[in-house]
Amino acid sequence: MTASTRSDTAPQADDRGRPSAPFWLTWLKTRGAWILLLDLALVAVFTALSAGHVFWSVANAQALLLGMSQTLLLALGLAMMLGAGIFDLSLGANLVFSSVVGASAMHMFQAVPGDASSYGSPATAIIVGLVAAVCGGVAFGLVNGLLIAYGQINSLIATLGTMGIGTGLALLLSGGTDLGGLPVALQTEFGLRSIGPIPIPALVALVIASILWGTIRYTRYGMRVRAIGSERTAAERAGIRTRRYLLSLAVLGGALAGLAGFIDLSRFGATAINGHANDALGAVTAAVIGGTLLEGGHISITGTIWGAALAVILQSGLVILGVSAYWQLIAVGTVLVLAVLLDRVTTVRRRKSGS
Repeated sequence: MTASTRSDTAPQADDRGRPSAPFWLTWLKTRGAWILLLDLALVAVFTALSAGHVFWSVANAQALLLGMSQTLLLALGLAMMLGAGIFDLSLGANLVFSSVVGASAMHMFQAVPGDASSYGSPATAIIVGLVAAVCGGVAFGLVNGLLIAYGQINSLIATLGTMGIGTGLALLLSGGTDLGGLPVALQTEFGLRSIGPIPIPALVALVIASILWGTIRYTRYGMRVRAIGSERTAAERAGIRTRRYLLSLAVLGGALAGLAGFIDLSRFGATAINGHANDALGAVTAAVIGGTLLEGGHISITGTIWGAALAVILQSGLVILGVSAYWQLIAVGTVLVLAVLLDRVTTVRRRKSGS
């Protein structure tokens, strides 16, 4: 027996009794953990720099959660789509379109046009508005899904086109002006109402995030979505009907955008047609910096939550410090570029470890 044969057949050391790494050490290796720590650091910095430490207050925390709710919903939908290797540039346009559809549906129950107190049944009007907004978002997402999955159009090109179409339709339906005169209860009973210290819209967004986290972690659907993003051709050879999954993801993203549009109405009591030009930028920043890979195959729901919080904390802190709007855009854009660079580094490391 040669030396090489002896070395090949030698028993390997049994390391099953070796203690595993502590949970906190494993957690610190995730990108979501570092984003959470960055969130906490920014809160400390803005608290120290703001006049009277106003950044550290219950009112500001609730404002942050409210602002985060819409960003988080859009980012969750985008993270799910990125997991399968597709992208959506039209999320902001979908939100605007859905909010106009929801507001128009509520106006059908208004006795006197423009009078927010002339609703015979505000609750009915609000429920119909919610259903209309979500259905509008679903229809928007369905068009995107058909173009991407069955039309086989690149997702960036398809959603770039629908972004313009959706914005144009919103302007057409609204007459080019924001729609107001919505039921007062929409704000007092939902948009600005809290359960304990947490605003209801933020609570809704966090519940949806929890559901999607469980879906990705424990269901066959989540496993197949990631498989499609890792290697679509291999997934198709394995029998996964990728078109159906891509269509469902686009519809899911549309539904979440529709819900975000309804929350936008509940916060401000009117549409904001020109106020969501950078929503897609905020969503991709939150998803990618939280650990979801741009090229697909990996989705981080918890990281997306911390990423959405980062975008809102950064913007709110700069506003409180009196930083100009253009510097805010520069800061958010810089964070996005750093997130993409970090995404590329993570991808290279995964490939090396896999090989």
